[in-house]
Formats: sequence, C-alpha cells, structure tokens
Amino acid sequence: IPAEILNKSRELTEAEYNLIKTHSQIGYDILKNIEFSEPIAQIVLQHHEMIDGSGYPQGLKGEEILLEAKILAVADVVEAMSFHRPYRPALGLDKALEEISKNKGILYDPKVVDTCLKLFTEKGFRFE
Repeated sequence: IPAEILNKSRELTEAEYNLIKTHSQIGYDILKNIEFSEPIAQIVLQHHEMIDGSGYPQGLKGEEILLEAKILAVADVVEAMSFHRPYRPALGLDKALEEISKNKGILYDPKVVDTCLKLFTEKGFRFE
C-alpha cells in the first residue's frame, strides 16, 4: 500500500479504501509460503472479517473465522482508535472500548470482547 495513502490526512476515496482493503490478502500472500506460518497467514488474511459476515476480504462469518483472527480484529480496533492516525486525532481508549462493547455479538466475538474489556477494566492494562 503506498505511503501517501497510508499517511493521507483526508478521507480516503473509494478506490483508495479498496486498495487499503487488499492488505489482508497481501499479508497472506507474503506469509503463506513460509512453511511454519500457515496458521499465521490465515490469521492475517482473516483479521478484518466480522462475525456478521460484513468484513473482508472473504466475507466470512461466525465460526468460519479463526479465533486468533477474532482476537486480532478486536485488538486492531482498540489500538487503531486509541492512537492518532494521519486522517484523525486519537479517539482514546474509552471510545475504543465503547466501540467493541456496542458491537459485541454483531461485529466482534462476545467472548473476545469480554476478555478485552476485562483486560483493561479489571486487570488495569494500558498501552505504553
């Protein structure tokens, strides 16, 4: 993905967003031929899949998605929302946790969300 798209400070065009959505497949293609990493390649491929089937690149849903990919999806959202991006300021951890809570059982696996929330609210985890 070109750096000028990744670092763009304005909203992405539809074509740019479609290009961004190819990063899961690109990561998979890089990793799939490394003998030890096939499960890792599948996790990378699936990390933008949502349990309701609305994700990409394959439109998988529910149990079709590897647990590890479901975990990575939630972690990715929390990290992305918590920190600054070229196109927007950081939204903060509270907003990120609100997002995963609101979409628990819709986009994100309920057990994964509950575990993530527990990690931050009960265990006191914080990004450094």
